[in-house]
Amino acid sequence: MTRSTLPAALVLAALLLPMPGAAQETKTTFREQIQVTEVLLDVLVTDKSGNVIVGLNQDDFIVEENGNPVEITGVAFYSNRLNLDEQARPSEVPADRYLIFFFHDQRRLDGLAQQVVLREQLDAARRTKEWIEKEMLGGDWVAVVRYDTSLLIHQDFTQDRQALIQAVEDAMRGKRPKNVWPSRRPEQAELAARRPSLLAHLPEGKALRNQTKKIYDGLRVLAEATADIQGRKSVLLFTAGFGELQLVSGATKGDPRFYPRMQQALNAHNVAVYPIDLKRSEVEGLQASFMNQLAQDTGGEFYDNVVNYLTPLRQIADENNGYYLLSYRAQHPAGEAGYQVVTVRTRNREFQVRARQGYRYGTPQG
Repeated sequence: MTRSTLPAALVLAALLLPMPGAAQETKTTFREQIQVTEVLLDVLVTDKSGNVIVGLNQDDFIVEENGNPVEITGVAFYSNRLNLDEQARPSEVPADRYLIFFFHDQRRLDGLAQQVVLREQLDAARRTKEWIEKEMLGGDWVAVVRYDTSLLIHQDFTQDRQALIQAVEDAMRGKRPKNVWPSRRPEQAELAARRPSLLAHLPEGKALRNQTKKIYDGLRVLAEATADIQGRKSVLLFTAGFGELQLVSGATKGDPRFYPRMQQALNAHNVAVYPIDLKRSEVEGLQASFMNQLAQDTGGEFYDNVVNYLTPLRQIADENNGYYLLSYRAQHPAGEAGYQVVTVRTRNREFQVRARQGYRYGTPQG
């Protein structure tokens, strides 16, 4: 027995010794590090009429990554109700609304399209000023921006109605804001003290112009400037549409060189885009499918064939009266960076659910 057991023991010992060239593989196998990320998803839940659904808990939601359900660790309902009292639910959290009025200046269109769009743009601005003056709430933080050949900030986040109304008027006139020039920009210390602020996190002067030569870049940089603002941010995008024309279908889609990066930035910083079409039936809306995709990818909604621009403004404001913040933990290999697609739905299929389509993880290299 001794003679037969000894060779077996030696063979086993040999198998357990590291082989030449296999040390790195063994180290990788047994020392692989996993990075755990806490994911926060802001989710709008409404009925078919657009009324916010309240009172849901984590058992009412289904969140999936790559088709696999994840375990939801927390659900809170963020509400802009001014006075949460003892009647509020334990999971209800007071929250401000953050709205960005984004005017896509398209004066360079030709012929009938230009006439229609400019007319509608003026009407949209008039209705926006009306909403600011009469329907803006005390807990609303609002900013006004414009895009022509680069991103322009006409008014940083503020609760000053008169300043916002003036900013909308300046945007319609095509007036360049003073903060375009670094010498007229508020001091950095003043910007740093502002909460919330876009300008505090945007490049100055020529740098902003050079970094936002495409509207995709304008939306991306704008989203990144909101990174330190907790909660959901909504961009009300007044536009006649943009995108790349497809010769076969005649419709448009996002430019693959710029769209993914823009979408991921919007998703990463909880920014929902609500495109509001500035065209009527006089002009064929070739961009409709792309604008709808942009809305769906970011948790917003596309409004077309608008008769009265107060209607989408009110609907967007109403549905942002309250939203759910879902949390869960995700695992990714340490050192890797990427974009994870996420789907969210409720067990009640009659509810309308809008949420961002994914999140970034890790730190990109370079």
